[in-house]
Amino acid sequence: MTSFIFRRAQLRVPFRAILITGAALALPVAAHAAPAEDPASAEDEAATIIVTGTRPIAESEAAALLVQKNSDSLVSVAAADAVGRLPDQNIAQAASRLPGIAVERDQGQARYISLRGAPNYWTSLSFDGINVVSPEGRDARFDSVPSAIASQIIVSKAVTPDMPGETVSGNVNIVTRSAFDYKGLYVAARGAVGRAELGNRPEYEGSLVLADRFRAGAGEIGVVVSGSYFERNMVTDNFETDWEQVSQDRRPGFESRFWARETENKLYRLKRRNYSLTSRLDWEPDADNRISFRSIYTAFTDNEARDNYIFDLDDRQSDLTVNTAACTTSSNPTPTTTGYADVCTGNTPFFGRVYGIDINQRSTLRAFRQSIFTNTVEGSHAFGDGWKLNWLGNVTRSRDDRSVVGEARWDSPSTRTARPTVEYDLRDPQLARVSLFTTLQLASPTRFQAGDPVRAIDSFTKPLSSFRVLDAVDTTDAYTAKFVIARNTALLGADATLKLGFQFDQRTKTVDENEIVRTSAADFAAIGLPTSYQAASLDKAFLGEIPLGYDFRYFNTDLVRSASQAARRTFAFAPVTGNIYDVREQVYAGFAMGTLRYDWGSIVGGVRIEHLRNRGIATGQIGTQNQTLTATSSQTLAFPSLHLNYNIDDQKKVRLSFNSGAARADYDQLRPNVTINDANLTISGGNPAVKPERAYGLDAYFEWYVRPQGFLMLGAFYKRVEDVLYVQRQTFGSDALNFGGVDRSGYVFSGITNGGSGRIFGIEAAAQLQIEPWTADLGLPDWMGGFGVSANLTLNNSRVTKPAVSGVAQRRVRLPGTSDVVYNVGAYYEKYGLSLRLQYQRRSKWLDGIADTAVDAGDTYWAADDELDFSARYAVTPQVELFVDASNLLDNPGRRFADPGSVLTASGISTRSTDRYTIEWERFGRRFTGGVRVTF
Repeated sequence: MTSFIFRRAQLRVPFRAILITGAALALPVAAHAAPAEDPASAEDEAATIIVTGTRPIAESEAAALLVQKNSDSLVSVAAADAVGRLPDQNIAQAASRLPGIAVERDQGQARYISLRGAPNYWTSLSFDGINVVSPEGRDARFDSVPSAIASQIIVSKAVTPDMPGETVSGNVNIVTRSAFDYKGLYVAARGAVGRAELGNRPEYEGSLVLADRFRAGAGEIGVVVSGSYFERNMVTDNFETDWEQVSQDRRPGFESRFWARETENKLYRLKRRNYSLTSRLDWEPDADNRISFRSIYTAFTDNEARDNYIFDLDDRQSDLTVNTAACTTSSNPTPTTTGYADVCTGNTPFFGRVYGIDINQRSTLRAFRQSIFTNTVEGSHAFGDGWKLNWLGNVTRSRDDRSVVGEARWDSPSTRTARPTVEYDLRDPQLARVSLFTTLQLASPTRFQAGDPVRAIDSFTKPLSSFRVLDAVDTTDAYTAKFVIARNTALLGADATLKLGFQFDQRTKTVDENEIVRTSAADFAAIGLPTSYQAASLDKAFLGEIPLGYDFRYFNTDLVRSASQAARRTFAFAPVTGNIYDVREQVYAGFAMGTLRYDWGSIVGGVRIEHLRNRGIATGQIGTQNQTLTATSSQTLAFPSLHLNYNIDDQKKVRLSFNSGAARADYDQLRPNVTINDANLTISGGNPAVKPERAYGLDAYFEWYVRPQGFLMLGAFYKRVEDVLYVQRQTFGSDALNFGGVDRSGYVFSGITNGGSGRIFGIEAAAQLQIEPWTADLGLPDWMGGFGVSANLTLNNSRVTKPAVSGVAQRRVRLPGTSDVVYNVGAYYEKYGLSLRLQYQRRSKWLDGIADTAVDAGDTYWAADDELDFSARYAVTPQVELFVDASNLLDNPGRRFADPGSVLTASGISTRSTDRYTIEWERFGRRFTGGVRVTF
């Protein structure tokens, strides 16, 4: 009854035999998976069978489930074919299909991972078990890691003592390929071209994997190298609005209203690239020893041209006087002020006119680049009577290049009649639209009125006011050394594995930021930059589709690049001292853990002790002088955990666990200096004394590995959180920074701090089933056996206490980044060489930022996000496969909004909850890609 259809791309590994979709599979098991639990499979474990690869979805699901079942802790797994055969260019998108995982997107690409609704900074990233600091910091960015480098993605949701304590909600471990995964020579190549619908822009991708193994005397050497490249050209439709409560707006009777301080369009032309190079050499001199050398380089680049038009609606807010009296019956169409936040002119927060206001225009050319270069040497040795030694050393450099090639700023003159009158219409949360008119000044007493309508925004005078070049590079150098000694023995009537381990991590983040800023006409002439925008722009049609309400001209990127090069030759860079710092973190860790394996299951328990040492060096301004500031701190933390895995029978398991972890503040939040922005009236700074955010969790899960193929899961989780980290905003309230004749005591200060306590809890369910094993029993025709489904659902609820600050009363808020509902549903068909899959993902709204002042327009949220993807594969021959991928088929926008009803001030002012106050709206368009995959 078992059939074999062979490909040349074969795996030959020890396995536990399983029967699926009419083919026997040999499935690779992750290095950290426990031995098979079914004693009857001992003979199978020693056998070898060939992977056919004829059912890519079903086979990869089976491979993943085998690893998952044999694990001694709660994990979810995506195997290589699941990663490589879906439209997943990065690790975040590939992992997003697993249970309990939600993603946050940027420009339509999955970037951050949230596990079971927890904040994204609770999720750590690792390569082959080594935690890696993202170029951005502790908020691990997964879009900078191409999915092509992964053999497996293992998501651990229950932390064990051998995992770093910074792993709070879980870890995403990227398992790289080893040549020992394959029988001999292995070659896999993939190439594709595509098109982004919005803007009709091209996409390109390609990858290559080469692996082979060689005899070396009595031992064997395996070598694998791989490379990948992905390029995405795109444009983005965008509008953004900032809301505020205006102190002068008190008509009638102190009503609480929130007005649009400014509304803007950011019109992007983007080229994004992901590329990677990996190499791995494994040497096995004998069956008891293996030494591995691994090197991974992965990079993400974002070349961005941004045309930014900002309508400064509150430009003359100070002209409005405080008045609580009711307005006259008829509105005043010719006010003496701009009419901003003035209900007596007939304006409302969502519709109205403002007269003679400033246009702040930014022409920004950026060249972002994030990279990770990680190198590991690792040895595993078995000796004596059940002893094992594992050691490793790792050096990683993560770089975040935030440089700005050039930014030209164009601003309206002070003459009111040279500025536009703007009619704003914000009544539709899905569209912020402005209409432009000339501004007329009437006779004394001075009043203003709208003149003729204007479509061409660049016909308004906007002289060049400044040109800026920024070199900004954040570098994190990390060193890890780890030693683990293990002993297999008999203990308490069980087969036991006892482990003792030591790990040292040192991470140093250094930020270097320097800029050139020029503001005079002579400087502009020296670098060849015209002061008229018409001369610095292109006569080119708008590439997007959003109805703007005005026409504009794209800036000339070649001209800005040329001016930047000239500025570098002509002028000297000046350091941005407020953003320069050096923060070092040292972690000395030791752990002890034991695994007891019985016929009925296993127990894993132990404790991890970590001693943290932090040191920060920065330049700070004390009075009018720059001085070097140094801050140090240290503390010792303990992280106990206990996991119980009980086999109801050979198909069903119950998992119970207790675990703990601590999320540490990011490196820029630990710096000992402040940054002052006089233009925005803000001060931001670090807090070297802030404490880690502690979390203690409980998990209870039921798993059913349905024979001959399938999976059902239901679980519940709970985490208690203490010393919650959040960014607090409040009035600075000190004269310590009042230098240069500027009073900064009233500026808004923001910095990291610890708040109260709280919790997050929820349930999780998943199912994976295929009809094939039951077609005969159900009397169905053979062709229907190709249908299958996978689905998962996470429901959670989080609440933490936010202390009172700046007039906002103490209140309960949800944890940032948490959605109440996350689910994925996929349907597929695999038969006769054809593989089709449709995948839908959705997460409900989630908290993005917490309001700290009474003038804020409430907490901010991202609206519900969903995505529908389709993929089709056809095996022309056993070695050649054609594929088509379609992504973001629903083409829904990403939208962020403020909810004024979320804030209750100390004076009792509140409004009803609403999502009308859109802060950010972006649409990215559908994407279509087609290509070929060759394997032999």
